[in-house]
Amino acid sequence: MKRLQPTTQYRKDLKRYRNQPKKLAALLEVTRMLENEQPIPAEYKPHPLHGEYEGCIECHVQGDFLLIWFDEEHDIIELVRVGSHSELFG
Repeated sequence: MKRLQPTTQYRKDLKRYRNQPKKLAALLEVTRMLENEQPIPAEYKPHPLHGEYEGCIECHVQGDFLLIWFDEEHDIIELVRVGSHSELFG
């Protein structure tokens, strides 16, 4: 089992969605998969990123609601950002 470590920016991003329980429930499902070292299903379109987020992985939690994380070699997964494409890459 890995430990999730949210960044300060992730926590700020998450506050924008505190009134959207469906998105938060979907996000919780994905983070539990990460924590339990389960593979992210293809329906979430997980893929590595380049550029500013080089080395990180992104998946579509729900539509245009994205999660970016960095999976270190040891037992920590750093939750980097959460939000829409325009919020994260705009």
